[in-house]
Amino acid sequence: MLIGISKLISPELLKVLSEMGHSDEIVLADGNFPAASHAERLIRADGHNVPELLDAILRLFPLDQYVAKPAALMQVVPGDTVQTPIWEQYRSIIEEHTGLSEPFEQVGRFAFYERAKKAYAIIATGESALYANLILKKGVIKDS
Repeated sequence: MLIGISKLISPELLKVLSEMGHSDEIVLADGNFPAASHAERLIRADGHNVPELLDAILRLFPLDQYVAKPAALMQVVPGDTVQTPIWEQYRSIIEEHTGLSEPFEQVGRFAFYERAKKAYAIIATGESALYANLILKKGVIKDS
C-alpha cells in the first residue's frame, strides 16, 4: 500500500500514468464505449465512475499547459436529445485542479474513436452517464 494515492488508482493504472509522457493522452471511457476493441492498453475500472477517477488522476499529473484545450469530450450526435450534466462535473473538477474554466475541445463521435485508438491507454469504467467519455492530455511534471 502507498500513502496519498487514491484507492481508485490500481497498480496497473499507476504504472500507466507514470509511463505517460508530456502530451500523451488517456481516455476515461464510459460503460458504453468500445474500449476493448479500441485500446492499445486497456485498464479495467469497472464499478468506478469517471468523475471520481478524474479527480484521483488529476491529483497525480497536470494537464498539458501548452495547449488551449487539454481535455476532449465526445460531441453529442446531431439530433440526439440527451442531456450531458456530467460535463459540468468534469469542468468543475478540472477547474479545481488546473484553474481552467473552459478546458474542453469537442470531438465528433467517429473522430473521437480514432483519437482513442491512438491514446496511450483507455480506462474502461462503469460510468452509466451518456456521452461521458473524456480524453486527457498529460502535461509536464515540474520540480516543486
